[in-house]
Amino acid sequence: MSTHRLSFTLNGTKHELEVAADRLLIEVIRDDCGATGTKLGCAVGVCGACSVLVDGELLSACLLPAVFADGRRITTVEGLAKNDLTPLQDAFIREGGFQCGICTPGQLIAATALLSEQPRPDHEAIRTWMMGNLCRCTGYYGIERAIQKASGVGGQSPPNRL
Repeated sequence: MSTHRLSFTLNGTKHELEVAADRLLIEVIRDDCGATGTKLGCAVGVCGACSVLVDGELLSACLLPAVFADGRRITTVEGLAKNDLTPLQDAFIREGGFQCGICTPGQLIAATALLSEQPRPDHEAIRTWMMGNLCRCTGYYGIERAIQKASGVGGQSPPNRL
């Protein structure tokens, strides 16, 4: 099996690794770099648990060959805040945007990407954007309220459908 030398930035820290050509980004960031907040859920890019930002773009780390990271800037849930919680993380806590926590890192990364692109999203924008992140526990209302609160749109209840 051939190997590749990678140089990338993960959560602000430069990493240089030699990896097998068949390794996935999710494996490298969790196993080699210790960023275990990003979860491996479905392994086919459907659930969103492995969501990361690659140069600011929301992508599924379970689908990306590790070599894709070469020369890029990767952000996982660990990279969202240095010491204090971000307003989004705080809103997830206050609005009950998580329960078991398995999907939470991916939800936070996806919501961060959404708020970066649309700072004040409405219900439909949130619903559409977050469709790629599955949650079996919360029913999504807490997640939507958290995103609204973090965006400054909070205070309104989402419609009784999602």
